[in-house]
Amino acid sequence: MITEKQKTFRTHSPHMTLHSSHIDTPLGAMLAIADEQALYLLEFTDSRDFEREIERLKEKAHAEIVLGRTVIISSIERELQHYFDGTLQEFKTPVAFLGTPFQNAVWTMLQKIPFGQTGSYGQVARAIGMPTAFRAVANANGSNRLAIITPCHRIIKSNGDLCGYNSGLARKQWLINHEKWVVQSS
Repeated sequence: MITEKQKTFRTHSPHMTLHSSHIDTPLGAMLAIADEQALYLLEFTDSRDFEREIERLKEKAHAEIVLGRTVIISSIERELQHYFDGTLQEFKTPVAFLGTPFQNAVWTMLQKIPFGQTGSYGQVARAIGMPTAFRAVANANGSNRLAIITPCHRIIKSNGDLCGYNSGLARKQWLINHEKWVVQSS
């Protein structure tokens, strides 16, 4: 879960430089994009629409992206190592949400789904006070640029079946199983 202190809702700055670096994980390579204050993108490099997400980030942040590391990238790399080895359930790396107010509300609500548990689009829609907006919630969920940290992988169908995940259903199932295992082991 991300605390309000570490979450930033960024407004457009005239121009900024973001740094990108690859991070190896047990589920494949991820790309982290950050400045010195916050993480803007964390995504598996083979996910659907990966290149388009980077372009959207550039546009929304009015940023250029260059290769390099920041303290934020080093922080998320350490936290991911602990997440995958089962010793971390709450991320502390500051993140920046660059979405509409509705998307930001959905992403904030995703943060409230407890580690090791799942929810549905309908539950998130009701939680943000828009019970009929489950399709819009699904779209916002699919627009999440912070894989694992903003846990869109915890969203399943109301009947318990898996549903879309930009990084593949097998990876989604692994993440859900991993988190349940960590909770059961603690």
